[in-house]
Order: sequence, then structure tokens, then C-alpha cells
Amino acid sequence: MKLKRAFLLTILFALGLTAIAQPRQDFTKSADSDPAAKAVLDKVKTKYEAYQTLEAEFTLTIEIPEQPKETQAGKLIQKGDQYRLDLQDQAVISDGQSVWLYLKKNQEVQINDAEPEDGESLSPKDLLRIYETEDFVYALTNEFVEDGRTVQQIEFKPLSDDSEYAKIRLTVDKSNSTVKRIKTFAKDGARYTLEMDKFTPNKAYPASTFAWSKSECPDCYV
Repeated sequence: MKLKRAFLLTILFALGLTAIAQPRQDFTKSADSDPAAKAVLDKVKTKYEAYQTLEAEFTLTIEIPEQPKETQAGKLIQKGDQYRLDLQDQAVISDGQSVWLYLKKNQEVQINDAEPEDGESLSPKDLLRIYETEDFVYALTNEFVEDGRTVQQIEFKPLSDDSEYAKIRLTVDKSNSTVKRIKTFAKDGARYTLEMDKFTPNKAYPASTFAWSKSECPDCYV
């Protein structure tokens, strides 16, 4: 079982991952993307790639039509291709070779190869560079002051009609090139909003951080 790509993208794109240009209605390929947006994204990518490790605490809000709004806190730790994503009901852990999906309520652990087989599962490192692929067109759509700080908004539109989501909206703090918020708009009407609460770079982590251990759940079915 793999997390939906839209969900993974919402969680991980910020970590991996001027003039104001209005969206162009004739965007049909990635090369049509707004150069001003690319300049912002390049700064974000350069900043995050300079870190040896990073830890981010965030709040995830999930809005699904005809269902109560759900809000939960989470944490992501990343070191190169290794990462650990902890949410309320599940954790996704990778040592760069294997991926463990730990379903806490079910007391179940599923193990998969870390290498994406079908493009539906991407690591934080892959997602950091997703705007450099041919899968999206994007534009810098707004700049405004929020909580006393100037922020910039970039909207991504997937080029494939088969995509699960209609668009992704990324909000970046202009002064320090850090991600403030990511919102994914799914085609089924669902909305996933990730608010960055705390960011800590370059902490040291033992190798055990990035591998699931039976000690986390002795009664789990693997």
C-alpha cells in the first residue's frame, strides 16, 4: 500500500522543495512556465539542498467533501535519501533502500522497495526537484503581506489529464526563501493544506531514525 501521490506531494514538496506574473491561459508544456516563479523555486531548492539534515514540524488540514475537517500535527526528518515522516495514525520511514509504512491503529507494517516503480511514490529528494520535470506548468500568481511578512504564491498545474489533483499552491516567505504553506486541490474536491510550524536544519540523527524497529510496536504484523 502506498500513500496517494497527491498526499505525499502535499507533505514533502516543501522539504525536499521579483515581478508578479499572472497565469497564462496558453500554458501547455513545462517550458511555458513563468521565469519569475522558477527564480523563486531555485532559491528555495538551493537553500534546502545546502542542509545536511532537516527537521520540520507542521500542521496538516484535510478537507474532504461531506466529511468533517481533520487537522493533525506531523513531523518530517530528512537526511539525503533517508527520511522519517510521522503523522497521527501512520509513519513513513525510509533508509534510502526500503520504505516502511507503519499503520499505527492497525498495528501493521508494510515494507516496499524505495525505488519508485510506477511514479506514484516519490521521496522528499525527488519532490524537491519536481518543478524541474516536465510534469507541471507553474506561475508566480501573487505577492502580499501576511503576518507582517511579504510572501509569494506560486501555482502549479499538472499537465497530465490523469493527475489526481487540479492544482497546487505554494506560499514562500520572500525574505528567506522558506516555504510557509502548501495547498493541494484534488479533482475530487478534497483539499490538503500544510502549514509549516517549525523548521530546524543540521541536527544530528542516529541511523536508527531512518529504519523501522520492532521495538516501536512489538505486536505489529509485518
